[in-house]
Amino acid sequence: MHISFTKYQGTGNDFVIIDNRSGVYNQVDVKEVITLCDRRFGIGADGVIKLNAHKDFAFEMDYFNSDGSKSFCGNGARCTVAFANLLGIETKQVSFLGIDGEHTASLTESGVSLQMKDVSEVSEIGADYFVHTGSPHYIQFVSNVSETDVFIQGKHIRFNDTYKTDGTNVNFVEVISSNKLFVRTYERGVEDETLSCGTGVTAAAIAFAFQAQLTGQQTIAIRTLGGNLSVSFERNENKFTNVYLEGPAIAVFKGEIHV
Repeated sequence: MHISFTKYQGTGNDFVIIDNRSGVYNQVDVKEVITLCDRRFGIGADGVIKLNAHKDFAFEMDYFNSDGSKSFCGNGARCTVAFANLLGIETKQVSFLGIDGEHTASLTESGVSLQMKDVSEVSEIGADYFVHTGSPHYIQFVSNVSETDVFIQGKHIRFNDTYKTDGTNVNFVEVISSNKLFVRTYERGVEDETLSCGTGVTAAAIAFAFQAQLTGQQTIAIRTLGGNLSVSFERNENKFTNVYLEGPAIAVFKGEIHV
């Protein structure tokens, strides 16, 4: 199969994005995704996204992790919105469909602002937390995230008896200040550390607000290995609403590949 694609990255989280509005790439599935994401024998990416046509939304985002599994991806969604703008789709205020339902987004001076799902539950697991932000995230606060062995410790949690069947992403979070975090992520489906994770930094910001008992309107600056993001939300008791993830979404290159 001959595939035309554009590669995007959002704070180092990278994606192969395919315009599938005509349906010509409907058969691109797990086998092709694994090949495309291979960093030695393919293009190399954390995931593959098909931008599909949809009768009720501007488009549908069909996201695959690099192992072919499916989930929602915050940085991938932001990059898909930027790609939609490149295709001429109106993105001043756009509604699209993801695996977890409807999302809205818009282009901003700093990239793309994406509305995430409301969060009504933060689970405490000893001193750690579990938050679902479209994808599941286990949150652990550490004193020095730069020295944390994210691969070994993240893999241990992801494949423990609780999570080994369905899996979970694992975020290690260092509190820099009252409104700034440094987050590193072990990603389920990639099975390695990635430079950034949109649903992960959102979960980390919410877990931080829960732990610090922050209420009302909050904006948390996030540092990742791949760059800076921001997460804003409103907390009323234990419900987090108007949750937005914002940051850069950059086209890297266009190409064609035969798989």
